[in-house]
Amino acid sequence: MKERKTTLDNTNQENEAHDIAVSSAERDERIPGKLIGAIVAVGSLAFIGILTETVMTVLFPELMKEFGVGTSTVQWITTIYLLVVASTMPLSSYLNRKFEHRTLFLAAVALAVLGSLIMIFGHAFPVILVARVVQGIGSGVATPLMINIILEQSPRSKVGRLMGVGSLVITVAPAIGPTVGGAVSSILPWRAIFVIVIPIILLVSLPVGLKCVEQHRPTEEAHLNPLQFVAIVLALCGLVMFLNQAGVAVGSAVSGGDAALSAVFAVISLAVGLASLLFFAWSSRRSFSPLIRLGWLHDPMVLLHLIAYALLPIVGIGFGYVITNVAQLALGTNAFLAGALVLPGALIGAFFAPIGGTLYDRFGPVRPILGAFFAAICGPILLAVFAMHLTPALLAGFYFIFGFGYALGFSNIMTNALRNIAPEFTPDGNAVFNTCLQFGGAAGTALFSTILSVAQAGAGKEGSEAFRHATAMGGEWTFATMTVIVAVAICCLIAAFRIGARRHA
Repeated sequence: MKERKTTLDNTNQENEAHDIAVSSAERDERIPGKLIGAIVAVGSLAFIGILTETVMTVLFPELMKEFGVGTSTVQWITTIYLLVVASTMPLSSYLNRKFEHRTLFLAAVALAVLGSLIMIFGHAFPVILVARVVQGIGSGVATPLMINIILEQSPRSKVGRLMGVGSLVITVAPAIGPTVGGAVSSILPWRAIFVIVIPIILLVSLPVGLKCVEQHRPTEEAHLNPLQFVAIVLALCGLVMFLNQAGVAVGSAVSGGDAALSAVFAVISLAVGLASLLFFAWSSRRSFSPLIRLGWLHDPMVLLHLIAYALLPIVGIGFGYVITNVAQLALGTNAFLAGALVLPGALIGAFFAPIGGTLYDRFGPVRPILGAFFAAICGPILLAVFAMHLTPALLAGFYFIFGFGYALGFSNIMTNALRNIAPEFTPDGNAVFNTCLQFGGAAGTALFSTILSVAQAGAGKEGSEAFRHATAMGGEWTFATMTVIVAVAICCLIAAFRIGARRHA
């Protein structure tokens, strides 16, 4: 009897210990309130940076009148911003290792406010470009900082969900940017956008960030290699300028203009970009403290994820340009309606990003990612099939299909890749993935604008029936190209998952 009582006591103690361990594990897997606050604070800076970038594209006609510049010149307002953001992203690994999160957050706040003030009071075009450079550096610091905070501080079972929230921040801003720009510019001066932004940063982002941004990992004695930084900046600028000038050269050649100068500039830009990229890779392997550590790219599974992650933004970000132009130039809609066609698919689809992350946490990577992109590819396929018979409703509806699938799966690609590399290399992976995201967006706009301009060449005046038909034909070519790009990305992901399955087996 005594032995039985002792056994029961031991069993009760074991059950109590088990219950305590389970409750402790559940507490560990809860999302801390300060982490949510940090994501809101840093994410709002990233959101504002991307929002103002897309807002500015709608304001080009007004800016051209105010500053007396042409289309090719005014485009530098967005081009230089994208180049600066893409050039700052590679620094994020060094900055994350060298400085505390709060220091980087305060730097991003200061740059965002300073850039907005210059935009408000600047009355010369070069000054406006300086403001865009300052804002670009701020966004280039804030966006990777948000991702690093999520990856470092999230409970492991909630990483996908919170990465989905981060993706929502990045994808909603370009979705509502054209609509916000059109609405604000119709009732207020364009500088009012930046007047509105400053109080949001100082009264919302700054106080929340000061309270919630925490440091969970020690800083390191990282050293900045200036030669490697110059090399990566030259590589990114050279490749972006190659895409831009190659598009100009092709468009000029098809329309019968002089394409020689643009072609020469494109070749030189490509040579400089590739040479700088190769030097950066060579130097990183030999350096004691490289700007970005690239050894993790030797893993073919991670590399295939990166290729897919670089290809998909070509379509995802390029869609905004294609739909607004096809709607206006082929279907004859006005600018406001053209921007509104993008809004449902991009905005509603973006809100499914956290759901995609939740599915990733629950079911793993394969089904949520592949299922999402098998659904997403239906969008460009349908657009290509019905390209010559589109209506505004069909255009918005088919884009919604793509946007829904894209939002469900896109952030999970980066999440899964970074979970398969050593934790100490997470900042490096984050820097590379975010740089590829920016570069993919720039490449998509350049590629699709070239396809449309080739189709429109020699089709007569804008607004004529021949021009509309030519634009619709260019849209068909563009949507077919999008389908191929998404299909290649899906093939890369399937190959990556097969490698992962063999390893687990």
